[in-house]
Amino acid sequence: MRQVGSRPDPAPSRWSYRYQRLMLTPFFRKVLRVGIPFCLAFGTATAYLSDEVRRERLVLAYTDIRHRIETRPEFMVNLLAIEGASAGVQEEIREIFPIEFPISSFDLELDHIRNLIKDLPPVADVSVHIRQGGMLIAKVVEREPVALWRSRDGLAMVDVDGVRVAELDSRTDRPDLPVVAGLGADKAIPDALNILTAAAPLVGRVRGLVRVGERRWDLVLDRDQRILLPEHNPVRAVERVIVLGEVQDMLERDLVAVDMRMAMRPTIRMNERAVEEWWRVRKISADISAGGGN
Repeated sequence: MRQVGSRPDPAPSRWSYRYQRLMLTPFFRKVLRVGIPFCLAFGTATAYLSDEVRRERLVLAYTDIRHRIETRPEFMVNLLAIEGASAGVQEEIREIFPIEFPISSFDLELDHIRNLIKDLPPVADVSVHIRQGGMLIAKVVEREPVALWRSRDGLAMVDVDGVRVAELDSRTDRPDLPVVAGLGADKAIPDALNILTAAAPLVGRVRGLVRVGERRWDLVLDRDQRILLPEHNPVRAVERVIVLGEVQDMLERDLVAVDMRMAMRPTIRMNERAVEEWWRVRKISADISAGGGN
């Protein structure tokens, strides 16, 4: 009779079971795929770079490759072009420009260059960019001078914000601009322009504006005449003076000043010669009246 052999046990061994359980664990699979290759690569790189000579060779090779890329002709900047600036401003920009050409575009700090140019007094704004062909373009917006400010430091052109645009040696260098003077005059340029606009009928006689006490203006005319304007609504006060001048020829008389600081009671100050003449005429009139009474 044939003897039947025993069938093998289909159950896995203990170690095979544990291995299969580990392979079903996500963390273990990630360690096998990522952790072990990373540790091997890190260890190999550490062992290789532990030699100082090898490290120096790698640094030199990296530096050389980077230098070759950065100094390629398509990355080189060869000149500076300034747009929108006058000849004087262009000269100032080139004097302070800290870069010598040619230079790689990778070595240019455009924000630093922009801030450097914008700090110049005549420059209101500037944009800087690199144009194809190796050209650095600086587009400049200059400040527009609207008045001449006479201060202790001399004569200077200022824009509407009171920022100094340039120094001047003489008033005749810019006769087209009005003159303002006094402490704080540069901080009230818009008010000064409004007053001068209202005084347009007196344009042939206006010599300028003087800031008084950093709070109000005096309008200075020829013949050493002044119109003392109030702190508030100075434009209306100028308009009233012009009307009085047209109706009564007030400004054509021997006046030193017209005080408009009190809107309800304008005051006229006559010069010394006119006062003496007025008293002389009044005395004569009084004598005539007394004689007529006798």
